[in-house]
Amino acid sequence: MAAAQGRLSDGADGANGTDDGTGRIPRNTGDQTPACFQAAVDALLSARLRPGIELEPVRPPRRLAPYAYALEAAVVDDDEDMADGRLVLLHDPGGHEGWQGAFRLVTLVRAELEPEMAADPLLPEVCWSWLTGALQDRGIAFGEPSGTVTRASSQHFGGLADRPATCQIEIRASWTPREGPDSVPDTASHLGAWCELLCQVAGLPPVVPGDPSVVSLPQRRGPRPS
Repeated sequence: MAAAQGRLSDGADGANGTDDGTGRIPRNTGDQTPACFQAAVDALLSARLRPGIELEPVRPPRRLAPYAYALEAAVVDDDEDMADGRLVLLHDPGGHEGWQGAFRLVTLVRAELEPEMAADPLLPEVCWSWLTGALQDRGIAFGEPSGTVTRASSQHFGGLADRPATCQIEIRASWTPREGPDSVPDTASHLGAWCELLCQVAGLPPVVPGDPSVVSLPQRRGPRPS
């Protein structure tokens, strides 16, 4: 699987926090992992996903929050990665002013595009609407969304002139999952919405048809390994 690259941060750095990349969360600074954070992680691990998505836990980035857990995923078709990304769950037991809550989800999603699709001036707005729409369609409570949608193209010259031009879309975003009565957000539903975003970026149709005005990009090649 082509791993999502880059530092996943919404500008809210905190204390060191990490897991061992296997779903087991070690003690942090000598204290037991908060029960609400462990429950949120357990919900992520128990989520049922649509076929074609490969998901695995990875070591989360440091210095974002006292507690963090990360997953990488790829949409795979015929052994090709159509899109890939990383989702990081952050938790600060004391709450965070910028988050307006004690939890935060941070993501990076990317996929290659055909050049003519990358030229669409509405592409960034459409990609952002896929994220918010996936959350809203599931009735998921969330707040404080922020992020960027970037498209980049590469044209080769000289000894590389025989290579075709490449274009890539990249979505970096974060949002606050609202907590339930037990102080635990419905992370399984958030993961399902995020995977739906991955599939739409990959050019796959939604599992459950929604607004007929919402369309997916045509299927295409996935990101090339670095």
